[in-house]
Amino acid sequence: MKITIIENELYLAQSIASKLGQTGYETEVYSSVKEAIATSTGDAFLLSTNLPGQDFNTLITKFKEKIIILMVSYINNDTVAVPLNLGANDYIVKPFIIEELQRKIEHYKEFQQLKKYKALYGEYNDYLLQDIKIEDDIDKMSSPLIVLTNYIKLVDKLAFNYANQTNRVLTFVPLGNKDWKTKIKNSNVKHFLYISDLQTLKKAEREQLFAILEGRDFIISTTNDFETEYKKIEINTDNKLYDQNEILTIDDYVKFIVNNFQYSYPDTELSKKLGISRKSLWEKRKKYGIFKKK
Repeated sequence: MKITIIENELYLAQSIASKLGQTGYETEVYSSVKEAIATSTGDAFLLSTNLPGQDFNTLITKFKEKIIILMVSYINNDTVAVPLNLGANDYIVKPFIIEELQRKIEHYKEFQQLKKYKALYGEYNDYLLQDIKIEDDIDKMSSPLIVLTNYIKLVDKLAFNYANQTNRVLTFVPLGNKDWKTKIKNSNVKHFLYISDLQTLKKAEREQLFAILEGRDFIISTTNDFETEYKKIEINTDNKLYDQNEILTIDDYVKFIVNNFQYSYPDTELSKKLGISRKSLWEKRKKYGIFKKK
């Protein structure tokens, strides 16, 4: 991580840079806000608020997506409140111990990494579930809830959408993992639980699960029906490709591939991937009534 230090007291700036350098940080020092805005390549900024005649708020506005820690001589509206509202992360009062400053830097470094991971996993999850269509009105849903389905990914999408729409932190617990009991017991009681694959548990294990879940908020997916005191809904799909309990016929498979990939590949390539001739593909289009829209 590269630290940009903006401080007009040269001795202080060099002292901070030296101590941070000893712990593995790369540093650069500026006494001018304008120069820092124009040429800085830092990942984090240590910004003095004691810069006579300089507007340091412009730097905060430009680099608010990065880590900005204010170095203040005194606390008031201009040195702390306004900069924090503009996007600065934190402040430290001069004189300070360098270890305290390092703790703040590491804290916000970890926070930035977690934000990136959250965004990455969110995008990847959306990508994995982008073809899964659910029509249930999430606004009318309530939990705890058991969802019976013929395709677990339907409930995956339902649970993630419900957590996003209700602004809940979700903890995912697949019951196929041996440590599911420990994971539930160690989870934050304020977090929303999505528990998948209830059908993998025996009756005695299922009873243990519901004993552990007493008072918790959750959605549970299962492909097998059972009696329960909890609210239960059913979500299924007619798409046989999604039905894990049924093997597709050749005709069903060809229809699915043609319907879903006919605009991604020319007929010559599509017929090769299906292992049939182009003429045979045309005949199957005619048989199934599947034609490209021009």
